Amino acid sequence: MLQLDDAKPDLRAGNECVILLHGIVRTSRSMQKMEESLLDRGYKVANWSYPSRKQPIGILAEAAIPQAIESCSEPSIQRINFVTHSMGGILIRYYLANNQIDGLGRVVMLSPPNQGSELVDLWSDWPGFELINGPAGYQLGTDEKSLPLQLGPANFEVGIITGDNTTNPLFSIMIPGDDDGKVSVKSARLKGMADFLVVPEAHSFIMRDDAVIRQSTHFLQHGRFNRSDDG
Repeated sequence: MLQLDDAKPDLRAGNECVILLHGIVRTSRSMQKMEESLLDRGYKVANWSYPSRKQPIGILAEAAIPQAIESCSEPSIQRINFVTHSMGGILIRYYLANNQIDGLGRVVMLSPPNQGSELVDLWSDWPGFELINGPAGYQLGTDEKSLPLQLGPANFEVGIITGDNTTNPLFSIMIPGDDDGKVSVKSARLKGMADFLVVPEAHSFIMRDDAVIRQSTHFLQHGRFNRSDDG
């Protein structure tokens, strides 16, 4: 079993920044473990909070991502990478469909609803849905209003990690096929992706898993996941 030493700085990372984008109904605190690991590796990190329940996805993306990029602006920074969780992946897809990022490196998406979420289809008409998920939540379904389905294939280098374990059996019953309790494995896929990995993790905790953090770092470095790392 190959273990990647997250405590060992990577000299190649010194000229790279990684922007972390959390998911809906979360904050930057949910990405703190990922942030700490990347900092240990030598990356500059912008662990960015945005008001995920306040605005539609387009407004959130156009507000948050330029600010995060600006925080990476140092003379030594030559590449800007992203690691996203859940809806954070849809923000970067939206932004890159409408903008260019100078020095864009690689993107890792964790459990992204790239083909929309069946749960949104089932629950969006229920009282309290908007209070919990905000206007962005309505955009994450699988019908003709689905924003993810309107964005097209990846036009950037992206690796995707998703889970097939659940802490919510009720939700999993409602989702066809294997899923992580929120997003199906099939929905996480994206045309044009460079690599795809399924791990035994649940949606809400995948970004804190040690193996997922190692794999995310490996993709940032090599553009592929490490098939030898089974732990």
